[in-house]
Amino acid sequence: MTHQVPLNSRGLPISQGLYNPENEHDACGIGFLANIKGEKSHAIVKQGLQILENLTHRGAVGADPLAGDGAGILLQIPDEFMRAETKNLKITLPKQGQYGILMIFLPHEKETREIIKKTFEDLVTQEGQKFLGWRDVPTDNSKFSDNVKSTEPFIAQGFVGQADDITRNADFELKLYIIRKQLSNIVIDMQENTSAYYACSCSSRTILYKGMLLAGQVGEYYTDLTDERVKSGLALVHQRFSTNTFPTWSLAQPFRMVCHNGEINTVRGNVNWMASRRFNMESSVIGEDLAKLWPLIPEGLSDTACFDNALELLVAGGYSIMHAMTMLIPEAWAGNPLMGAERRAFYEYHAALMEPWDGPAAVAFTDGIQIGATLDRNGLRPARYIVTDDDMVILASESGVLPIKEENIVQKWRLQPGKMLLIDTAEGRIISDDEIKNEMARAFDYQDILNRTQIKLEELPAEVSPQPASGVDLLQKQQAFGYTQEDLKLLFPPMVTSGQEALGSMGTDTPISALSDKSKLLYTYFKQNFAQVTNPPIDPIREEAVMSLVSFIGPRPNLLDLEVNGTNKRLEVSQPILRNQDLEKIRTIGDIPDNDFRTITVDCTYDAATGAKGMNNAIESICLLAEVAVIEGDNIIILSDRNVCEDKIALPALLATSAVHHHLIRKGLRTSVGLVVETGEAREVHHFCALAGYGAEAINPYLAFETIENMLPQLPEEVNVHTAKLRYVKAINKGILKVMSKMGISTYQSYCGAQVFDAVGLNNTFIEHYFTNTKSAIEGVGLSEIAKETVMRHTQAFGESLIYKKSLDVGGDYAVRIRGEAHQWNSDSISALQHAVRSGSSETYDEYSRTVNEQAEKLMTLRGLFKIKPMGKAIPIDQVESAADIVKRFATGAMSFGSISREAHTTLAIAMNQIGGKSNTGEGGEEPDRFTPDRNGDLRRSAIKQVASGRFGVTTEYLVNADDIQIKMAQGAKPGEGGQLPGHKVDPVIAKVRHSTPGVGLISPPPHHDIYSIEDLAQLIYDLKNVNPIARISVKLVSEIGVGTVAAGGSKAKADHVTISGFDGGTGASPLTSLKHAGSPWEIGLAETQQTLVLNRLRDRIAVQVDGGLKTGRDVIIGALLGADEFGFATAPLIASGCIMMRKCHLNTCPVGVATQDPVLRRKFTGKPEHVVNYFFFVAEEARKIMADMGVKSLNEIIGRSDLLDKNKAISHWKSDGLDFTKIFHKVEPTKGDSIYNATKQQHDIVDILDRKLIDQAGEALKNKNPVKITADIHNYDRSTGAMLSGELAKRYGHKGLTEDTVHVKLNGIAGQSFGAFVAAGITFELEGEANDYVGKGLSGGKLIIYPPKNSKIVPEQSIIVGNTVLFGAINGECYFRGVAGERFAVRNSGAIAVVEGVGDHGCEYMTGGCVVVIGPTGRNFAAGMSGGIAYVLDEEGEFENRCNLSMVELAPLPEEDAMAKLLHASGELEGHGRVDVLRGDMSGHDKERLVHLLENHVRYTNSERAKTILGNIDDYLPKFVKVMPVEYKRALEEMAAAATSLSAYTGQGE
Repeated sequence: MTHQVPLNSRGLPISQGLYNPENEHDACGIGFLANIKGEKSHAIVKQGLQILENLTHRGAVGADPLAGDGAGILLQIPDEFMRAETKNLKITLPKQGQYGILMIFLPHEKETREIIKKTFEDLVTQEGQKFLGWRDVPTDNSKFSDNVKSTEPFIAQGFVGQADDITRNADFELKLYIIRKQLSNIVIDMQENTSAYYACSCSSRTILYKGMLLAGQVGEYYTDLTDERVKSGLALVHQRFSTNTFPTWSLAQPFRMVCHNGEINTVRGNVNWMASRRFNMESSVIGEDLAKLWPLIPEGLSDTACFDNALELLVAGGYSIMHAMTMLIPEAWAGNPLMGAERRAFYEYHAALMEPWDGPAAVAFTDGIQIGATLDRNGLRPARYIVTDDDMVILASESGVLPIKEENIVQKWRLQPGKMLLIDTAEGRIISDDEIKNEMARAFDYQDILNRTQIKLEELPAEVSPQPASGVDLLQKQQAFGYTQEDLKLLFPPMVTSGQEALGSMGTDTPISALSDKSKLLYTYFKQNFAQVTNPPIDPIREEAVMSLVSFIGPRPNLLDLEVNGTNKRLEVSQPILRNQDLEKIRTIGDIPDNDFRTITVDCTYDAATGAKGMNNAIESICLLAEVAVIEGDNIIILSDRNVCEDKIALPALLATSAVHHHLIRKGLRTSVGLVVETGEAREVHHFCALAGYGAEAINPYLAFETIENMLPQLPEEVNVHTAKLRYVKAINKGILKVMSKMGISTYQSYCGAQVFDAVGLNNTFIEHYFTNTKSAIEGVGLSEIAKETVMRHTQAFGESLIYKKSLDVGGDYAVRIRGEAHQWNSDSISALQHAVRSGSSETYDEYSRTVNEQAEKLMTLRGLFKIKPMGKAIPIDQVESAADIVKRFATGAMSFGSISREAHTTLAIAMNQIGGKSNTGEGGEEPDRFTPDRNGDLRRSAIKQVASGRFGVTTEYLVNADDIQIKMAQGAKPGEGGQLPGHKVDPVIAKVRHSTPGVGLISPPPHHDIYSIEDLAQLIYDLKNVNPIARISVKLVSEIGVGTVAAGGSKAKADHVTISGFDGGTGASPLTSLKHAGSPWEIGLAETQQTLVLNRLRDRIAVQVDGGLKTGRDVIIGALLGADEFGFATAPLIASGCIMMRKCHLNTCPVGVATQDPVLRRKFTGKPEHVVNYFFFVAEEARKIMADMGVKSLNEIIGRSDLLDKNKAISHWKSDGLDFTKIFHKVEPTKGDSIYNATKQQHDIVDILDRKLIDQAGEALKNKNPVKITADIHNYDRSTGAMLSGELAKRYGHKGLTEDTVHVKLNGIAGQSFGAFVAAGITFELEGEANDYVGKGLSGGKLIIYPPKNSKIVPEQSIIVGNTVLFGAINGECYFRGVAGERFAVRNSGAIAVVEGVGDHGCEYMTGGCVVVIGPTGRNFAAGMSGGIAYVLDEEGEFENRCNLSMVELAPLPEEDAMAKLLHASGELEGHGRVDVLRGDMSGHDKERLVHLLENHVRYTNSERAKTILGNIDDYLPKFVKVMPVEYKRALEEMAAAATSLSAYTGQGE
C-alpha cells in the first residue's frame, strides 16, 4: 500500500469530513539528566523514568484512561547489556562505538516484516557496512487497553558493524543515517501495508525506547529498561500531550536527536524551503550520498519530526549540534543593543543560510556525547535545571521532578530566552552559553565576510530615477485593481497621517467572497491563521525586541557550505515594502561592478482580447519564463503588472506570485532566486501579508504611492508627500508584524512562504495547482471565476459605464452603502427587529426572520444555502420541547462593562437571569453590588464570568460568583489579538472595577501569559476549577481549519464547555484587517469540532456552544444540527436593547447610550430587559415551528445530526455553485454507547488534593475568623495550592477577606504550578523551598513568602526561586521572594507589592498598579506596556536603561527626601500615617520610606542577606536605585491629586 506518511500511522483515522490528521498538535513536558563526567549507571535510567512519572500532569488521557499520548526515553547504547543479550543470539559485537543499533517498529504481519528486514540488510551491505543480526525487543503489554494493543507494533533491533576502512565515529554515524533514510524512503513506496513501520533510531551512540505509552508505562512495557545492566551517562525523556487521542506510536518523543516542548508555527514554509534546496545544495562531508537522502523531510510529519530531520541533516553535513541549533532557533539579533558585534555578525551571516524554525520552543537535544537544551528567543516555555555536587545535571519543564537532597545541590537555574545549556560528557564539563557562542562567532571573521558580501539596499545610491507613471489615467488604474471609495476614505487616511491602521468595530456582516455578487480581490478568499491554545501569539508592539522585518532578496547560499568562503553576495532590506526608487535600485543592481546579481522583470499582464479564458496560458507562460530565467543565471525576478492598460489585463498579483513560487519549488530552483513583486493591487495590510506568505521577499505597491500623492490636498497641511509615504510604509510594517505575531511568528524571513492562511471558497484543484498545501474546507470558485472577477474590474476601468467614468465603486465592505456590498444588519432588519421586540408582535418578528433566512436573492451566509431535511412526519407544535426550556440554552455574548454602558450590561444580565439563560461579563470585571438580587428580585449578576488575557477585575470574589467561567482564548472580531479600552472610556467607575487608573487606556496582551501551550490551558482550567468547583469552565475558540483538534485538546484538558465563534462576531474595536481577514464562518469550525470530538470519543463530556452572527430560530436549528448544545447571541440582543449599528463603539459617541461611558449619552438608553426576553422567546418559538415540521420533539434529538442538512439546489449563483458542503454535513458514527451531545460531566482531579486538607484545618478561621497556623509538606504535583482555600474564604467574606495572617500556612518542599493562585486577603503562605511557574496568579490580597531551605548551599540571589509569569493579573497582596524569578515577572499586575532578587526578560510587562522592588539584575524589555504602578530597580552596573522599554515609562533616580519628610521622620509622624499610606499611598512620593519599609519586610520574612546588605549601607545603595514611573500614570496621579485638592478646598476641608 502506498501512503505518504512514514509513520506508524495505524492509530490515526483517515482524513474524513472536516477532520484531517495533519491538524493535530502536541506539547509536552521534557526532561534530561546527565552525568557531567560521562559516567554511566543504571541509576540514570531509573531516574529518567522517575522524571517522566513526576511530569504526568503535563500529559493527558482521552476517552481511554489506559491510552497515553506518548512517552519515551533516549539513552546511550548500554554496551554491557547488549553484549550479553546478543551473545545468547549468537551475534558477536565489535568494540563499543563500532556497532550501531537500528530500533524499529514493524508490522505484525510476518511476510511484510521480513521484506522490510531484508531491505535493511541489503542496504547495510550496499553501503559497505556489516550486518550482524536481529533481536526481538521484549515487551509487556499486559496493562494496555484493547485500543492500544490494536495499534502496538512489532519491535526489533538490528545490529550493524562498522566497515574496516572507517576510522572516525562521525563517518560511521553518517553511514547509519544514510542507510536509515533510504530504508524509510523505500518502505514508503512499498505496495504492502507498512503503516506500522517506523525507524526510531539508528546510531552507534544512542538508542530510543518510546511509544504510545503513559508516563509510568515506559519502564513497565520495555523490560530492557529495568535490567540493572542497562547503563547510560545521559537520559532524554519526554511526556506528550496531544490534541488528539489516537495512538500514533511514531509521534511519541523523543525523536532521534531532540525532544521538544513547543510548536513550530512556520513548519509549512520551512519544509517548502528545505525541498526547494534540492539543486543548490552540496556537501563536502556527505558528497554524492546527498542524493540518497531526498526527500529530506517527507510530507505529513509532525512539526518536531520535521525539525529533527532538519537537525540531523545539518549534523550529518558537518555542523556541530550546537551550531546547527543556533541556525534553526537563533537568538533575536536584529536590533538587539545588548548583543556584541561578533555574535550579531555570526547570526546575520547564518540568517541568509537558513530561515528560522519559528515558534515557542524548549528543545533538549543530544548527539549521544553532548547533551543540552535551548529556548526560543521569546522565552515561551519553561525549563529549570539543577547541578549537584556529584556531577549530575537535571533539567525538566518544572522543578521538583526528582527528590534530590537540598544539601547536594550547588546550582539552580533556568533556560533563558535564546540561550543554551550544554554538557559535554567527553570533556566532562558544563559549557556556558557565552563560551559556546563566542567560540562559534570567532571561528571565522563573519563581520569581514558580511562587509564583502552583504549589500544593504538602503545604502545603495539611487542613480536611476523611478519609472514614470504609465500613460493610463489614475482612476482607471485604481478601478482595474479594484480600489473603492472606502479605500480612500477609511483605509488610507489613518495610515498616511498617523502611521496607524484604521480601526472599526461591530464585526463584519457581509457575505464571504464566494457568495458576493461583487468582483472580489483574490486576497479576500484567504483568511489569516492565528494562534489559539497550542501556541501563543506574540505582542508585536510591547515585544518588538524579538521581532524582525529583515528580508533577504536573491539566491540562498549553499546550506552545507562549511568553508564559509563568503563568495555569495546577499542583498538585504531592513523591511519588505519597497518605495519606487528602491525597486529601481534592484532592477539596475546588475549594472554595479563586482556583483553577482542579475535582475529580470517578468510582465504579469496579458492580452485583454483573450478575456477570462486567456488567464491560464498567461500564468503558465510566466512560470516557464521564470524557470528559464533562473536556469540562464538570473537570480532576482521582479513580477510586474505596471503595463496594465486597456489592452492588457493584470494577473492577480497573489496568483502570479504563488504560481511562480510553487513552480520553482517543484523544480527545486526556488532558493536560487529572489522574488520581488511590483504591483498596483496591494494596498492594505492583508494584501502584503498574503503576498509574503506565498513567497514575496519584497513588495513595491506603486499604485498606493501614486494614490497617496493624489490625496495630498485632502490631508493635513503638515503632511507632505515624503512623510505621507513614510507613514504609510510604517503602518503597513506595523500591520505585517501584527499579522505575523498573531501566529506566533517573529521574523519576516520565516513568515515568507510559510502559507499561514486558510482558503475559504476556493476549490481544491485551483489550490493544489497554485497554492499547494493550503487548507480549504468547502471548495468554491476556481481559475475561471477568478479570471471572470479580474475581467469585471478591467471592464469597469476601461469600459463605457457612465457611473465609473468619474468615480470609484462605493465599496460598502465596512458600512452599508447604496449600490455597495450587501449587509445582514441593514435599516430594514434592524427596524423590524426593534419594532417586534418593543411591541411584542410575533408577526413583525416573522417578517424580520424571513428577510434574514431567505437568501435566494442575496446570498449572505453559508447556512443560507443549506436545506433542512425532515426526520419524520410533522408533529403538532404542542408536542415540541417548550420555549421556556429552549431559552435556557441561550447566552448573550461577551461584551465588557467598559465597552458598553452599565445600563446596557445590566439589562442583558437581568433579562438572561429571568429566562434562565446566561449573560457574559466580557473581560472587564463586574461590580460586587451586582452579586446580590435587587429588592424586586431582579438579579444583575452575569452568570458567565470571563477570564481574558488582561485579567482585569478577575478577583477570587468575581470567580466564586459565577455559574460558568469562560477562558477567552480568541475573539471573533480579532482572533490572535488583545482587546483595547481607550483611555477616554476608563472613567473612575470602570477604573475601580478593573483595578486600574482613570483616564489610562487598557490593553489586553495578545496571549494569555499563562497559556503558551495545551498543558498550560489544562493548568488554568485546574486553577479556576479549584477556586470555584461548582462552576463550569469554558474555553472560547474562533473558527479556523484545525479548531476541532484544539477543541479536542480542550476536552482532554478537562474543559466542561467550549464555544466556537465565527469570524463575523465581535463587538469590540479592532483593526480593519482583523475584522475582515481572520477566522472563518462558524458553520465550518462547529462542524469540524463536532466531528473531531465524536471521533475522539470526547463529545459527551463537554458542552459545545456556537456563537457569532446568530439571528433567528433557523440559525439555532442549523447550529444544533452541526453539533451545538448551546447558542450565543451578542449583536442581536444588543440591537433589541436599542443599538442601531453605527459601528463607532470605540469612539465613545454611541447616540443610543449602549456603547459609551458618557453620562449624557447614557441617559438616551431606552432598552428594557423585557425587549431582550421577547427577542429570545421569538427565536425559541421559531425554532419550535421548524422542529415540529421536522417531526422532532426535543433539541437533543437533532444535536449533531448533520446528515439532516443538504445543499439547497434551488439557489444558483455563478460563484456559489462551486461550493461543496459534503465535508460539513459528514456525520461521524459514534462508538457504541457514546452520545453525540453533552450527556455526562468531566471528571476533575480535585478530590484528593492538598487544599482540601488545608480547608479542614482552617475551619476555625473560615467559620469564626479565629487565627490558625498550619504546617505541611508540598511537592511538584501539588498544583494551584491555596486556590480552593481562597475560594471558600471569598464565598464567605468577599474580596475584603479577613485580617492579615488569619490563616498562616507554612510549607516545605517544591511547589507545583500556580502556587498561591488567587490567594485571598487574610491568608499567608510561607514556603521553605522553591516554586514553579505562575506563582501568585490572580493574587487577591493574600501574602506569599518563599525562601530557600536553611540547609541549602546555593547563593539565593544567583539562584532561581520562582518560575515564569509570576503574579500574572494579581489584584492585591504582598510577595517576598528570596531569589531570582523567571520571565515576565508581575505581568499585568494590578496592585500587588513584591520584592524579588532578580527577574528575567519582560519584567513588569503591562503592569497597571502595585509596586515591584528588584534588588538584582533584570532581563531585557523591562516595563514594556507598563501603564500604572511603580518599580524600584537596583542598577549596580548602570546598564538598566538599555534593558528597559522606555516607550511608556520614564526613569528617575530616587529623589532626596524633602525637608518636610525629614521632619516627619524625626518626629515619628510618618509611622503614624500608617503603613498602608506608605506602601499604597501617593506613588509619586515617599520613595525612600516605601523602599526601606519593603526591604525591612523582606529581611523579616525571608532573612535575605542581600536586603540586609542594602539596608546596612542604605546611603550608598539609594543612589543606585532607579524608579520606573509610567508617564500616563504619573499624569493621572497629578490630575487626581489636583482634583482632590480642589474638592477639599470646595468643601472647606483644606487647611
